[in-house]
Amino acid sequence: MTRALVVRLDGAGDVLLAGPTVRAVAARADVTLLCGPAGAPAGRLLPGAGEVLRWACPWVLADPPPVDAAETAGLVADLAVRGFDEAVILTSFHQSPLPLALLLRLAGVPRISGASVDHAGALLDVRLRPGETLDEDQPEPERMRAIAAAAGFPAPAGDDGRLAVLPSPDVSHLLPAAPYIVVHPGAAVGARRWPAGHCARSVELLAAAGHRVVVTGGPDERALTAEVAGRRGTDLGGRTSLAELGGVLARASAVVVGNTAAAHLAAAVGTPVVSLFAPVVPAVRWRPYAVPHVLLGDQHAPCRDSRARECPVPGHPCLAGVDPAAVVEAVHLLITDVLRAQEVPA
Repeated sequence: MTRALVVRLDGAGDVLLAGPTVRAVAARADVTLLCGPAGAPAGRLLPGAGEVLRWACPWVLADPPPVDAAETAGLVADLAVRGFDEAVILTSFHQSPLPLALLLRLAGVPRISGASVDHAGALLDVRLRPGETLDEDQPEPERMRAIAAAAGFPAPAGDDGRLAVLPSPDVSHLLPAAPYIVVHPGAAVGARRWPAGHCARSVELLAAAGHRVVVTGGPDERALTAEVAGRRGTDLGGRTSLAELGGVLARASAVVVGNTAAAHLAAAVGTPVVSLFAPVVPAVRWRPYAVPHVLLGDQHAPCRDSRARECPVPGHPCLAGVDPAAVVEAVHLLITDVLRAQEVPA
C-alpha cells in the first residue's frame, strides 16, 4: 500500500481541522502524520492517522526553536528510513510549504503536494496557487481537502467531510449530572480571549438560569478557570487531557469558547458552540465547522485580519463589547434549535 506523509505543523486546532483530509488520504494510503508539539496530541485523536511524528518547526511555530543543523539532519534521516511514497503538506494562507518540501526531497520523498504563492521549482510535484487555483476565502478544512484532492486523494464515498475524533475516554467521574454547559475561557493568544470577568459573569448568569456549568482549561490556566468558575461552576482546569476534554465537550449541551482548539474539538464531537470570535483572522476560514453555532464579536473591528497575537486596540473592543447576557441568550438559542431539530413529527 502507498505510504503517505501528511503534514500539519502548527497548533492542536489546526490539526483537528485537518481531520477530513487525513481520512481522505487514509482511504487510499497508509498515513503517517507529522505535527508540531502542540498539534501531536490532536493528531493522535484523528481517525485514519497511523503513526504520529512530532517536530518543532522553526518557520511555523509562534515561539520557534533555533535552526539546528544536527536536528534537521536527524529529521531528514528519520523520514528517509520510513520510505514514504508521497507527502501532502497542509498549510494555512500565511505559511509556505517550500522549506519542508526541500527537506522531504532530501529525505527521498518522490512526490510532494502543497499550496504555494511562490514558484516551487523542483520542490512540489502538485502545486496549488492560493488566490488562483485555490480559493482562500473558504473554511480551513475545505482548503486542506482541496490540497489533498489535487494530490489524488478526494473525499471518500460516504464521508460527510465533518470534523471527527476517535471515541473519548470515560470522564463521568469528573462531571456533574448532565445536562451542563461548558465555558472554556482560555486561548493560545490574548487577542482571542474574552475577558475573564465576562466569562465569570456568564457562569453566574447561566447558573442563575438553572444550568450546571463546567469550566475547562489547560494546566497553565488553573488560575483563570478558578476565577471563572467561582462558586457556581465546576472547575476542571488542568484536570483533563485533550482526549478527556473531548469527552467533557461531547456530553455538554453547548460550549462557550473563543477561537481556539476547544472550539474545533467541540465541533469534532458534534456539540453546538457559542463562538466568541476575534476578527484578527477571518471567520469564514476559522469559525466552528459544520456544527450549530452562534458567532459573537465585532467582525468589523479595527483589528480585523491583523493576525495580532495581542489586541492592538485599547480595551479589546471586538470581544470586550460582547455582553455576558448575550452569551446566555445564544446558549438558549442553540439548545432550543437543537431540541427542535430532534423532534419527531407525530
